[in-house]
Amino acid sequence: MSKVLQYVFIVSIFALAACQNNDTVDENSDNETNHIIISYDIKYAFDTTMMQGYVAYDSSFTEKRPVVMILPEWWGVGDYVKGRAKQLAEMGYLAMVVDLYGNGKYVETPQEATAMSAPFYENPVMSKNRFDAALAQIKSNPYADTNRIAAIGYCFGGAQVLNYARMGENLNGVVSFHGNLVGVTPAQNSILAKVLVCHGVDDKFVPAAEVAKFKHEMDSVGSPYVFKSYANATHAFSNPDATAVGQKFNIPIAYNAAADSASWADMKSFFKTIF
Repeated sequence: MSKVLQYVFIVSIFALAACQNNDTVDENSDNETNHIIISYDIKYAFDTTMMQGYVAYDSSFTEKRPVVMILPEWWGVGDYVKGRAKQLAEMGYLAMVVDLYGNGKYVETPQEATAMSAPFYENPVMSKNRFDAALAQIKSNPYADTNRIAAIGYCFGGAQVLNYARMGENLNGVVSFHGNLVGVTPAQNSILAKVLVCHGVDDKFVPAAEVAKFKHEMDSVGSPYVFKSYANATHAFSNPDATAVGQKFNIPIAYNAAADSASWADMKSFFKTIF
């Protein structure tokens, strides 16, 4: 394809995406791999609340592709999870960051994050309903393979995706990265999704007793799961900003490059088994 035609092609995609979603489109091209990553904010309604998620996909091919929903850390929809969405898009997935708080809200202090996230721990049905609203939105995307859907989550988001699985959400699989493990008590034969847990051994927010309780509950209902532990990894080990944030607010979180790389590889292998 000539440079002129390629330019016309990219601009046409840009215009189409903007027209369909009435939101900002961030178009990126990777010349070495020929990825054309389209990413944009997407607004959708849930009851009386306007939600603002984030979508990313590779427009260099037109086939339907598996969907990966991303549940953010307790901070909300920020640059970190948007970056993960683009990574997943480069891998051939249709990725969507889920807005649980509404209006794409993002907070910057643990106090604000605690206040915002607490209702979702207390009311898992509300959380699932908001997730389902996002899921319905992405299923309408022409690139979505609605028979192949997974959800991944970080910290707070990891706890949420595990709850969705325990509540019987019809997903191919869920992946929790350094998420809380105890939540909804699963019922016998209630879990439809396959489960991968990526856990830091030194996570002060998820002590050994919580790990043991999670495993006991899953084993007691006969639900298979994969539990991966990473040495010297604390809470939020996958986020490169975690060390600075932990030092700023004096909370026990830190980035661990080895655990980040290993857990991402484990997720990739997991996806190969479920899609």
